[in-house]
Amino acid sequence: MLEEEREIGEKGQIVIPKPFRKAIGIAPGTRVRIELRGNEIVIEKQKMDVVKVFEEIARNGKSIRKFDADKSYDEHMEERWKRIKKST
Repeated sequence: MLEEEREIGEKGQIVIPKPFRKAIGIAPGTRVRIELRGNEIVIEKQKMDVVKVFEEIARNGKSIRKFDADKSYDEHMEERWKRIKKST
């Protein structure tokens, strides 16, 4: 069991110690849920909603181009590079 004491900063902030972050996979940008349970504050890592992520990509992502199996990899990369150069 991990256990540490920390001091609350002026703005009510606290740093989650590295062993705790590492144990449950929290990194910068990770979404967490904070819940008050009686006298305890519980911080839980949020599970990724894969469907929501793909919906967001579908709404805002670039269109996907079909890959022509008859062309070589180099031909595909050359075409992609030409499209990039045109757009800049």
